[in-house]
Amino acid sequence: MKKNQILSIIIALIIIGAAFFIAIQYQLSKDITEEEKISDDDTPTAVGNLSFNDAVNAFAFNFFKELNNDSNVFISPYSIFTALAMTYEGAKGETANEMADVLNVEQDNASFHEYMKNLYEVLNEKNEEYNVSTANALWVKENYRLLESYLDVIRNYYGGDATEVDFNNPEEAADIINKWVENNTNGLIKDLILPDYLNIMTVLILTNAIYFKGIWEVQFDPVNTTDRDFEISSSVSVKVPTMTLVDTDYFFNYTETDDLQILELQYSGDDLSMIILLPKDKDFSTVIDTVNEDSFSEWRESMVEKNVDIYLPKFKVETKYQLNEYLKQLGMVIPFTYSADFSGMNGYKELFISRVVHKAFIDVNEEGTEAAAATAVIMERLIIEPSRIVFDCNHPFMYLIQHKQTGTILFMGTITDPSA
Repeated sequence: MKKNQILSIIIALIIIGAAFFIAIQYQLSKDITEEEKISDDDTPTAVGNLSFNDAVNAFAFNFFKELNNDSNVFISPYSIFTALAMTYEGAKGETANEMADVLNVEQDNASFHEYMKNLYEVLNEKNEEYNVSTANALWVKENYRLLESYLDVIRNYYGGDATEVDFNNPEEAADIINKWVENNTNGLIKDLILPDYLNIMTVLILTNAIYFKGIWEVQFDPVNTTDRDFEISSSVSVKVPTMTLVDTDYFFNYTETDDLQILELQYSGDDLSMIILLPKDKDFSTVIDTVNEDSFSEWRESMVEKNVDIYLPKFKVETKYQLNEYLKQLGMVIPFTYSADFSGMNGYKELFISRVVHKAFIDVNEEGTEAAAATAVIMERLIIEPSRIVFDCNHPFMYLIQHKQTGTILFMGTITDPSA
């Protein structure tokens, strides 16, 4: 697909991950039975004045602004957030403070743990109308010890188990992790980890994978898909296969602002949807700079059902990102340095993040949407030179020979002149 090919869809991709969270949060509140519900005062949805789904969405929009460029962009904010959240669980001190500012959540928060656990369970519920699934895992160097308390948090709230791998064999280790990622993304995400990412100091990799396949509630008829002009810029246009729903009796959730037209396309099952933000003046740069979790929430609430004639290009996007620099720009700097403190993982201040990688895939066509993503946080062990004590026998000294078991001194003496 050509660079900067579809303006409206790029903007839709800004919020597709966030849309998952809103829909899933709704499903979560809907599906929990009365027996399982926590009282209103204890429902794990907020920290301070910020609800957890808004916290995740805030991360999504903030991160996307750092990532945005002139090419097609597609990420899974959920995947990136979850992999970082698992890492954050083991952070301490200033390392934890920086990650808290980026992730917008407090550490060791019981309500947040319950939120992540419930979200994980909802995502993995079986549904005949659509398919959403996610998985988390830790990949630990052979014989490297992590604290049981940390493993319990990952196991209990993220559904992630720890598996030992031999990072001294990078090809084999990468292959094991990549097969797990591929299996958990229906084969869409391949080669997330390259052997070059690994070395003898690699001790831990944290991974998340997510897969989605949904059918439009109102499908596009392939007969009506035709090549239409798409304006890349004021001077450049290309022909692209464009799906159409025109002169139908269907109603779609719609709203608009002075700058935007906003449309929601529902997936079958009524739990997930795609929201498309289409700039009226064909310039989306200012929109990206100003959109956030608050405006997104306001737009959703203002939507009403309307008859809408829809023209939507088919598209397929595959992306891969190295996220270190983007996360540093957001303020997560210390975790990537030798000053990092992830002692909550193993009890020692010897770990740092060497690399965060993310791959994503989406295919939007007449039938619906298939998407997948995976994130890996690769952690290395510091090369710590032990403090050296100098013991220089260059002057007179005393010595003795003992019987170790009893401590009895058998011989003793002094050396005042070794040359005598």
